[in-house]
Amino acid sequence: MIFEQIDIGGDRNFGYIIGDPKEGVAALVDPAYCPEKLVARCQELELRVELILNTHSHPDHINGNSRAHELTQAPILCHEAAAGLLHPDRSLSDGDKITLGSLTISVLFTPGHSPDSICFLVNGKLISGDILFVGKVGGTDLGEGARQEYESLHKKLMTLPDDVEVYPGHNFGVAPSSTIGNERKTNPFLLRDTLEGFIDLKKNWTAYKKKHGIA
Repeated sequence: MIFEQIDIGGDRNFGYIIGDPKEGVAALVDPAYCPEKLVARCQELELRVELILNTHSHPDHINGNSRAHELTQAPILCHEAAAGLLHPDRSLSDGDKITLGSLTISVLFTPGHSPDSICFLVNGKLISGDILFVGKVGGTDLGEGARQEYESLHKKLMTLPDDVEVYPGHNFGVAPSSTIGNERKTNPFLLRDTLEGFIDLKKNWTAYKKKHGIA
């Protein structure tokens, strides 16, 4: 498998390439800001782009969809909750399996940061979008959004094996990637074992960062 995390600009956004070199096919994930960069890299790798995947429908993750489709003619896939906004070629649900050559990409529905947030899991690598960063989590309100995010993190992502690698939608954390095990042990939000504690940390995150020297 080919798997590349690529800085695509914006607000420290990452785009991703998932490729099957034997079949010569690839998927782009969140090809925002500079889809040409991702497409050109696929050409260098001799991969034909067959799919465009979105982790969620926020503008900073989808603003390159039209250009990516124009360049590749690949269909756009996103969660069904975003279908009305994005008008995808295919809508996805929790537990769906996406075939890319000989690869299988699993869809995990993880609402919270947005109602349509999904993660993509392939060969032990998790593209987490904006729900989980390295040492941080995605922004939410302090009500229903926070509750959904807390449950998505603890009931969905933290059930994955420790060695699953985590690749977020932005370079917001202390490193560009991590593992589920490392996040389980060190991420201050995941160490809060009650919803109330999780929300309290969100409320007081600025003070927490200052106290612990977090950028």
